[in-house]
Amino acid sequence: MPIFPKISLRVEVENYLKEGFMNKEIVSALGKQEAERKFETLLNNLSHPPSFTTVRVNSHLASVQHVKNLLFDELQKQFNGLSVPILQHPDLQDVLLIPVIGPRKNINKKQCEAIVGAQCGNAVLRGAHVYVPGIVSASKCKCKKGAKEFDGTKVFLGNGISEVSRKEIFSGLPELKGIGIRMTEPVYLSPSFDNVLSSYLFLQNLPSAVVTHVLDPQPGERILDLCAAPGGKTTHIAALMHDQGEVIALDKISNKVKKIKQNALLLGLNSIRAFCFDGTKALKLDRIKDTEGEPPFLPESFDRILLDAPCSGMGQRPNMACSWTLKEVTSYQPLQRKLFTVAVKLLKPGGVLVYSTCTITLAENEEQVAWALTEFPCLQLQPQEPQIGGKGMMGAGLSFEQLKQLQRFDPSVVPLQDMDIESLRDASVDMIRLANKDCIGFFIAKFVKCKSTQEKEPSK
Repeated sequence: MPIFPKISLRVEVENYLKEGFMNKEIVSALGKQEAERKFETLLNNLSHPPSFTTVRVNSHLASVQHVKNLLFDELQKQFNGLSVPILQHPDLQDVLLIPVIGPRKNINKKQCEAIVGAQCGNAVLRGAHVYVPGIVSASKCKCKKGAKEFDGTKVFLGNGISEVSRKEIFSGLPELKGIGIRMTEPVYLSPSFDNVLSSYLFLQNLPSAVVTHVLDPQPGERILDLCAAPGGKTTHIAALMHDQGEVIALDKISNKVKKIKQNALLLGLNSIRAFCFDGTKALKLDRIKDTEGEPPFLPESFDRILLDAPCSGMGQRPNMACSWTLKEVTSYQPLQRKLFTVAVKLLKPGGVLVYSTCTITLAENEEQVAWALTEFPCLQLQPQEPQIGGKGMMGAGLSFEQLKQLQRFDPSVVPLQDMDIESLRDASVDMIRLANKDCIGFFIAKFVKCKSTQEKEPSK
């Protein structure tokens, strides 16, 4: 049952999403009333966190069981002895699932109030503490700074203890970026992973871990992560390859590339080479100048390519408010097609291309698959392993068999859960199924390149 309002969107954006989720194919198959119910469920579920926190074990440095034991001890400390189970995913052996306890409805609100921005609030609902830059205003006390009234929509996230004074919070000093409020009674109880087992664990949404297993990287291969920041999937690729081979990671923002390198170092992975480079320009157009393994790259020089494309991010959870215009939400399709075209040309014949997004729109997902199959006859859609999400969404003209080969993680497929310690002990609750279904919105498509796209040189 929802405890927060549905995600706040501009009217034009909500109508755009509704058109996609109530297209003719869906309404014909489900009926108008059921299609409308599913869409409203989606909007409600997007503003709430998933039922599980997902972490990926860095299997390159330690066994899953060893890390699971370390994590259990850490959770005991964080939750004051409360015994919360840690589940190993049966189909993703390097993934651990931690149930989120909540919503906890017996928390008494404290008198003093701090207002945080929507992005900060979303992070708190996933287990983060409140960092100083996220605090918008606070209740009037001795210090008047930051005591302005907030007249927007507010939701209660829980109680916490201020780590710094109100005067310091609103001083504007750039060095004050640390924890401002330490959450002690959050409405949703999730573990904090701030500096927790950093070399052994990577906080990652479940579908994001599925993507790399679908790519199925093998030792000794040369693999490209075309839009790699912050490096979660890049480091996962290297770990599944046992750090044997070459993983090239590209991102056009230098600070994000720095983060990829930091994560690779932290996780002890040496096969990763990260470059600050625009993925749309990653194809080398001439063979005259040798770039010595740096971008741009020669055609058909990678065994596998992951295109986790820039997208509208409309599948992220929790997401209470999105102020984007319709122009912004719909601006990604052309960029995704540019990147996809480069990826196809860089892929070896027989190679695998995996396309993924963390959004729910038809235009960025199934429509892109339909376009790709028409634009590139050399590509064939492939079944995915593991198949954890549901089939693709109708409306882009794909056949039923093609939809079955896609994976769409749809937040509307299960009702919102109330999770407490008693329900965790209930044997009738299928925890793994719930974790698979109640996650962020996400999309995965897998292609194989059946023949070369290189033009043959004319015979002399």
